[in-house]
Amino acid sequence: METEALIQKQIAENPVLIYMKGTPQFPQCGFSARTVEALIQIGAPFAYVNILENPDIRSTLPRIANWPTFPQLWIKGELIGGCDIVMEMTQKGELAPLVKEATQQQD
Repeated sequence: METEALIQKQIAENPVLIYMKGTPQFPQCGFSARTVEALIQIGAPFAYVNILENPDIRSTLPRIANWPTFPQLWIKGELIGGCDIVMEMTQKGELAPLVKEATQQQD
């Protein structure tokens, strides 16, 4: 239950949060790299959790989120999805306004 509480805290405290393999500077998989690149291009701040450094989060989050794969992008406490959904939203111009609106609330 401790890991679940930590995950809920991370999601609640970070308006834009990506659970990924690696870090934004050194992604450890292509899907994480593409998702981070989409966020970087938006230019808004975002937080990340490297699931490779925390096996408890890696095993617990898919059950909580009902989403089996990583990366997972969360905005304002809601799971947006993984790389394919992020890429689709980016191409449609839907991701940037969502991210910018979420991060402006922190100003």
